Amino acid sequence: MSLRSGIELQTKKLAQLAPSGFFFALHIRFALPLLHHQTYPQGWTDLYTEEAYALRDPIIAWGFSQVGVKRWSEIDIPDPFNIIGQAKDYGMVFGFAVSCGPMKSRTIASAARPDRDFNDSEMTEFARIIEHLHVITEPPDALTRAQIEALRCLADGDRHAAAAARLNISESALKARLSAARTALLARTTAEAIQRARDYRLL
Repeated sequence: MSLRSGIELQTKKLAQLAPSGFFFALHIRFALPLLHHQTYPQGWTDLYTEEAYALRDPIIAWGFSQVGVKRWSEIDIPDPFNIIGQAKDYGMVFGFAVSCGPMKSRTIASAARPDRDFNDSEMTEFARIIEHLHVITEPPDALTRAQIEALRCLADGDRHAAAAARLNISESALKARLSAARTALLARTTAEAIQRARDYRLL
């Protein structure tokens, strides 16, 4: 099973545990996650984005200040914008947060349901999956010199043929290097790989 398929499988398991949706942001570095996914109601997602609630969300603030698992009702960080209260209007009445990993590469997740508090076993299972995703998506501390050279050529605007000629390799060898870089960075496209390499100070 490929890493991408493994991530999708774990994401489906999370969805079964969270009737009102969930989100995760894996390996947040320099304010950006390596991967993120959310299934909250569209109306809530729109409001959350429009109001820039990520900058004010007590759940996110808790995730950066603590590691572990905690019910929303137990998070004592001030919520002056009543973000958790507003979420109830979208069926996100009960929820909890998960935080793991070092501060320099923190993973934060949360899940919601409309009808009751999550029980301990549900929270433990959700947290176990999040921690597993955190481990299997650990971003590289470095790329190979060949991968960096290939990405840099395309970042400079070279097409494949020109990049291959510049590096004195075949186009197939260039594509192999780019593919390896995309895999290492969990990127779907070369453009995304270039951006992530820059974000993580690898390029």
